[in-house]
This record gives sequence, structure tokens and C-alpha cells, in this order.
Amino acid sequence: MNTLLHIDTAGPDALIGISQDLQVIASKQNNLSNTHGEFVQAGVEELCKEAGISLKDMDAIAVTMGPGSYTGLRVGLASAKGLAFALNKPLIGLSTLSLLAKAAIGHLIETKNDLLDDKQLQVFSMIDARRMEIFGAIYNSSLDYLAPEKAIILDEPLLHSLLTNGPLICIGSGVAKTKILTQHTDFHNKLPLFLDCSYSIDNMAALAVDKFKANDFEDLAYSGPAYLKDYYQKPLIK
Repeated sequence: MNTLLHIDTAGPDALIGISQDLQVIASKQNNLSNTHGEFVQAGVEELCKEAGISLKDMDAIAVTMGPGSYTGLRVGLASAKGLAFALNKPLIGLSTLSLLAKAAIGHLIETKNDLLDDKQLQVFSMIDARRMEIFGAIYNSSLDYLAPEKAIILDEPLLHSLLTNGPLICIGSGVAKTKILTQHTDFHNKLPLFLDCSYSIDNMAALAVDKFKANDFEDLAYSGPAYLKDYYQKPLIK
């Protein structure tokens, strides 16, 4: 049985949890983005007590590598790396975009949606990057990349092009701005399926177990967050 600790501070809400194989046995969530660091430190200890498991009994530490909040990604990865180093455990890195795609496929399975049977199905994971830009990637129903992770400018020609390739599912915080684009009359006959949901600790456990079994681990010394674009800070006005 694989016991994994999960840490996610990539977005507005932070998630931590403990799973054994595919079963999540304890989890917590924090909705205050400016307190993720304190939440993780105290929350991990509380989770271990709740689950009756010692940190030394973890087989690996799983953490979201991005894309997402610049500050949040640094907080989560620093915490996960610190624990992995102190406990001499492997570090598993998870893509937030892959997790969103996993959540989308899970939704189709739960709702018995016929789109699952379409070989041309596209899952467009999208994280809001302000203005009309998103961090995005496109997957098939097996979670294989159809388009790699990158910063993308959303516009109508892009959506029209994707819709000509097959059914399109959009999931993530970039959905709201995508909906606005599709209000144009040209989209009335063919629209993406919009999912107003995110990923969960269960999705993290599912992807992390696969990576654990494949010995797909991060290098503690050299791994870093997947920002997908450089961070820009406004200069101070003197």
C-alpha cells in the first residue's frame, strides 16, 4: 500500500491530504490564499494525527508544480521539498493542467456522458492568466497531450479551429473568459462543454500513484515551479 502526502497551493484554495493507494484517508482545505504557508505547516501535522500516520511512514510527497500562482507555487514546492529532504522521501510533481483534465474525464464518467466515446474528444485545461491570456494544455480522453502546456492568447479563431477538430471540453479558471468569447452568434451551432469545477485531492492521488509506480520523481536539487511565463513585477514609483 502506497501512502502519499499531497500538497497543493497553486491556486486561491490550498489543498493537503493523505492517500493510501487511491483512497484519500484525510484532507484539509484553506480558502485564504495569503495564509497557505502557515496552513500547510500546521495542517500536515493535524492530518497525520487525524489519520494516525507518522510523517516518516509516507512513501512520497506529491506537490503541484504549476502553472498557477507565482507565490503559491513557491510556497507549496518549498514545503514539499523540505519534507522530502528531511524524510528522505521521493518528490512527485503534478501538473495543475493535467489534474484539471483528470477532473474533467472523471466528470464525464460520473455523468455517463456520451462524449467519452468520441475519439476526437479534446479536453482544454485552462488557468486564468489575466487579460485574455491563459495557461493551457489540450488532452485526449486518455490524458495524452494534444497540445502542450503553454501561455495562450484566447480568441475566437482559436476556439473555432479547435471545435472543427472535434468536441471540446473547457475546465479551469479560464472558463469564464472563454464563455464570453462564445457569446458571438458564430458559435450558436457548436459550443464547447464548460465545466465549472476544479480538481480534488482524489485527482491528485490518482495521478500521483501512477507516477509513484513508474518511479517518476522530481530532482530535489533542480526541480522548480512551472510558471510557463516570466514573472513581471511593476517597478516601484519613487
